[in-house]
Amino acid sequence: MNRQKVVLALLFVVLVCAIAYGFLGGPKLRKAEKLKFTPGMAAETYRRTSKGPDTGTRLRIDLLDRETPRFSGFRRNIFRPVFSSMPVAAMPAKPVKLPPPPPPPPKTPAQIAMEEMGRFTFLGFMQRENRKTVFLSRDNQIFLFRKGDRIAGKYDVAEISDNMMTIALTPGGEKVVVPLTQNRPLVR
Repeated sequence: MNRQKVVLALLFVVLVCAIAYGFLGGPKLRKAEKLKFTPGMAAETYRRTSKGPDTGTRLRIDLLDRETPRFSGFRRNIFRPVFSSMPVAAMPAKPVKLPPPPPPPPKTPAQIAMEEMGRFTFLGFMQRENRKTVFLSRDNQIFLFRKGDRIAGKYDVAEISDNMMTIALTPGGEKVVVPLTQNRPLVR
């Protein structure tokens, strides 16, 4: 705490010195003995000092009447190849056939499952005795699914929460998370 007081006192001394230097070291006011121009006196204007013809105030129309030389043009072909020693490739007569694009990669089981689950629409869920039941519809039919049930005979319901359902793919055991949005198709 004592060190802070010493630093504060030192900064205060520097501030006082700066203020004193500002007042004492500044420019002094002096009075002029005689004014060059008295108030109300007409000021002199600058006049032209050259003795030649006054070309600044006269419009010279004679410059428009003289003939201007025509531009003869430039004699270089700007479309010529830069490197003339290089042979120019001739265009082939027949268009080149490109190979057909490769077939799309096969769909993964997760993609197939998401396409099939996209046909279902989430209607809502009900929770009774810590067990949730999901209401899904497809083709004007309503289906009820709980944890452990099978969807479309291929997918097992692994987990159900308030905003998502996890399904397990039967052949590989891979899990896919499906978001649950009210009155919307099931999509990833």
